[in-house]
Amino acid sequence: MAIERFRSKLRRQAWREKNNWRPRYNRGHRQRDMQPQAPAPDAALPKAVDAADQLRIVMGADFEPQAILNKSEARVFKELDLMVIGRNPGWQVMAQVSLGEILYCNDPKAYSCVNSKRVDLLLMDEDCQPRHAIEYQGGAHNQGTAAARDAIKKEALRRAGIGYHEVIGGQTTPSELKRLVERLVPSTDQPQDIIAQLSGQGG
Repeated sequence: MAIERFRSKLRRQAWREKNNWRPRYNRGHRQRDMQPQAPAPDAALPKAVDAADQLRIVMGADFEPQAILNKSEARVFKELDLMVIGRNPGWQVMAQVSLGEILYCNDPKAYSCVNSKRVDLLLMDEDCQPRHAIEYQGGAHNQGTAAARDAIKKEALRRAGIGYHEVIGGQTTPSELKRLVERLVPSTDQPQDIIAQLSGQGG
């Protein structure tokens, strides 16, 4: 009888381990639940939000416009825009452009490193191709991880053949900005070989 009780105990123990059995407690009294417990849902996994859910969420929220450039950036944008169009009407200046929209990479991990990053200003040629990125460096720009983020953007742009240039707040004068535009943007009477050469230059 002792051997049979021992065997029965082993069978119950094996069954509990196999079915992830745990005793439940209710009001301080131990109560066995002979049904296997289902694994607890992972609270960390986010619930998938489809288009209908997104629309419902948006309809329940309030939105308002906000400026995509601060006052200093806006001032540089306006000056740069006039200079670029005056030199070549086919070129355009764009603001706060996502790198994920102007760069392609077949490595998903590398693409995810730059997808959400942006450049302050972008020079686009008459064929809507990105040619040069202009970053405005204000007084607080070098705080935190800004330098590391800029290095990532600069390297990705360099590998794509897109120029990277910096405008320093309080240091870059209008005449220096004009010389930069003259160096980067080909005038309408410049030959195409010079245009191609300029498009790959950084600095």
